[in-house]
Amino acid sequence: KKFDEPADDSLPVIVGLGELTWDLLPGGKQLGGPATNFAHLSRLLGNQAAVASRVGRDELGREALARLRERGIITSYIQVDETHPTGTVGVRIGERGEALYSLNLNSAWDYLEWSDEWEELAGRAHAVGFGTLGQRERVARETITRFLERTRPETLRIFDVNLCHAFFTTEMLTKSLELATIVKLNHKELHTVARMLGLDAAGEEALCRQLMQKFEIALVAVTRAEHGSLLITAEESHDHPGFAARVADTIGAGDAFTAALVHFYLRGEPLERINEAANRLGSWLATHTGATPEASPQTLQRVLGDLLS
Repeated sequence: KKFDEPADDSLPVIVGLGELTWDLLPGGKQLGGPATNFAHLSRLLGNQAAVASRVGRDELGREALARLRERGIITSYIQVDETHPTGTVGVRIGERGEALYSLNLNSAWDYLEWSDEWEELAGRAHAVGFGTLGQRERVARETITRFLERTRPETLRIFDVNLCHAFFTTEMLTKSLELATIVKLNHKELHTVARMLGLDAAGEEALCRQLMQKFEIALVAVTRAEHGSLLITAEESHDHPGFAARVADTIGAGDAFTAALVHFYLRGEPLERINEAANRLGSWLATHTGATPEASPQTLQRVLGDLLS
């Protein structure tokens, strides 16, 4: 099946809400932004995927829309800004493959606007992924909040905390946690969030349970790069040791983890399988340059194997 054919309407609709950027890597530019990465991986996994973002009326914006359409991602909810440019991010790669970002301000995605089209999308989404970076400007933050508030009660709202920038506040974190049903953060971010919110439980799992009770969250995922992840629900928890990977760079590995988590959670899979799939897909992406490598469903079948059956 080609990606640019329409997806099956019976499949879940998964929305990446927020950032659409071009990552300017040493080897050339690649589509990126956490919201876009999440949608791209969700589509590769076989879902209907839409990006709810904004580009400039410029060459980079046109190229982004064309690239997303080629990959079968719904682009009709991407707004076009007349005055602000399509977002770009300068990226350097550190010695261990870690990404070092320099973010441009006043990008088109900072100025998301509410619309009837977004109201319709919010009402039919099965899952929506959002983060903190996309909320750095008040207008975008208010639009993202409104989108999440207009989703159905059963819609998964996945908050990827992602504090690799300086634009987050306690108020933003609190509001996002109140709107979320699933929260994903790394072990360092967990302790930052705990400190900012005055959580005082001892140990990672206890901190997560305190967070879950305070904000009525269904699942918390704590990631530890190649050392795996801890998934926690009200009833159980599961620890995965992770996979050793030959890391090209870490850009988008967390978004791949989240996309797999959501894909398998929506299908009612047990925590152990969800964790296995999320770690496999995250480590696979880390072996690629950039966050949106071209891949086929057959590639993902090799990566996830028996988990897709």
